Amino acid sequence: MSCWVMTTGEAGMRSQALGLAERIGMSFVEKTVSLQAPWRWLPGHMAPGALSGVGASSDPLEPPWPDLLITCGRRSVALSIAIKKASGGKTFTVHIQDPRVPCRYFDLIAAPRHDRVVGDNVYPTLGALHKVTPEKLGIAAEQFKDQFAALSKPLIAVLIGGTSKSYNMSPQIADRIAQQLKALTQQGCGMVLTFSQRTGDANKEIISGQLADTDVMIWDGHGENPYFAMLALADYILVTSDSVSMITEAASTGKPVLTMALEGGSKKFDAFHGMMQGEGITQPFAGMLVGESHTPLDETSRIAAIVLEKLNEQVS
Repeated sequence: MSCWVMTTGEAGMRSQALGLAERIGMSFVEKTVSLQAPWRWLPGHMAPGALSGVGASSDPLEPPWPDLLITCGRRSVALSIAIKKASGGKTFTVHIQDPRVPCRYFDLIAAPRHDRVVGDNVYPTLGALHKVTPEKLGIAAEQFKDQFAALSKPLIAVLIGGTSKSYNMSPQIADRIAQQLKALTQQGCGMVLTFSQRTGDANKEIISGQLADTDVMIWDGHGENPYFAMLALADYILVTSDSVSMITEAASTGKPVLTMALEGGSKKFDAFHGMMQGEGITQPFAGMLVGESHTPLDETSRIAAIVLEKLNEQVS
């Protein structure tokens, strides 16, 4: 059976859609798409002839249509609906996240619980889908174990996000986080830290400056990314509160996950953090290492199994 993974190319969208496709286990083709005006301005279910509006930079969308189409993000909605129609209803369409159109336009929707999408074909997930698997973590651990060997124990993986639509990372917050991290190193902890593009150069300088001459390895963006090895080899994982994806990926390890608060938030983020804390998966970080191991969160495998079951029902 054939499968397409279709997004508009954002890293977060690709990670979720590719992660689900990998877990399903079918071979697949990745499609990166865009829509021209006026189609891109219209609601996804009110964009007739959307296939005619595919942008010049898009990958080609033409028959034979796939048996399975996985999309993520609202800007791929119109094309998913159009492909379903062009296939005569044969393409099984799966959408990740809230499509912001009536659920009946898809065969299956995997939306985060905190989005509160409701429908007979909706399968809510705790957090985001992703590409992290025990196998990938094992490979990364073996690859980086020698580089991490000199760091003290317990080893802390620190995942720093930054300013987003819902959160703000000010220099004052960066300084507070840096001082808390420095205090942990002074207590004998080792640390591996990575920034995101949202962190900003000024905040990076504040944190890196505070942690100079401590038992901390900071990935500078050069060479192979140690992200999976950080998750695999850490005893504790600290994550800023702005990223559902990073927190969910950390939770997939089953290790204690502590969230570092930034300014701001939203109803959806508050709901997400409340759910994660209510399940005993995360705790707020207040400068101390607390929390225990938990059952690894593996929503991607759960959704993959449901997709395969529903797809097989349609084929048979």
